[in-house]
Amino acid sequence: MNTTLIAIIFVIVAPVLGGLIYGIERKIKARMQQRIGPPILQPFYDFFKLAQKRTFIVHSTHAFLGIMHFVSLWFALAVLIFGGDFILVIYLHLLSTALLIIAGYSTRSVFSHLGANRLAITALAYEPVLILIAVSLYMVTGSFNISSISTLEEPLIVKMPLAFVALLLVLPIKLKKSPFDIAEAHQEITGGAEIEYSGIFFEFLYTAKWLDYIFAYALVYLFVASNFFLAITVLILTFLFINALDNSTARVDYKQMLKFIFWTALPAALLNLLWVTL
Repeated sequence: MNTTLIAIIFVIVAPVLGGLIYGIERKIKARMQQRIGPPILQPFYDFFKLAQKRTFIVHSTHAFLGIMHFVSLWFALAVLIFGGDFILVIYLHLLSTALLIIAGYSTRSVFSHLGANRLAITALAYEPVLILIAVSLYMVTGSFNISSISTLEEPLIVKMPLAFVALLLVLPIKLKKSPFDIAEAHQEITGGAEIEYSGIFFEFLYTAKWLDYIFAYALVYLFVASNFFLAITVLILTFLFINALDNSTARVDYKQMLKFIFWTALPAALLNLLWVTL
């Protein structure tokens, strides 16, 4: 089958695949906590249930920003899957986050403002690491083009192990997993920037989380794209690592999160850049 056609199909079904990953994750987390857990298809049941809920709109701009948050994230994922420019992928990903932050600030809810503040701080934590990884990729391959990067014979995880470690450290922040789930923190700010969304508009945010899973694991796959069996192994181990961390750690505050990232992931990414440069 044509590679372009495969990429198109994958982009179209990406939200569904993300929903399945979320369902499997919930099942595994339940087993880790000695519970039966919901069925794997529960995210889709929730999706259709949300469609039946009454929709309340704070104002039209707030609703539009929520939709564009989903659209821009899907577009970033499409550029990544089609092998486009990695810098453009990071920019679109940041744009998606920024739209949700602005949406959070556009309401009068204190919880929404707190969530927007924390979302901005988390972006400050992981985006510089992604930029450094992108620069390291350029130093190794001579290109920001993902299609060129993915055709390397030797896996990037071998060429840039410190960059992969840095990516692993920031993925829980991107996916809002413990101990870095400060942007949602339902026990503290009842959902954060997404709190004022309901019904069909909340579905855009709910489905965007599924796209986040595909986006995150696509970045992991990029490091092992040249070896299929190694890729499957690394993806499974990464999935188990994130969920084990999520189930065994307590939430930290934003200062602790920034300190952790600036003393671990950021130095790892900088050392990796120095290594590949020399």
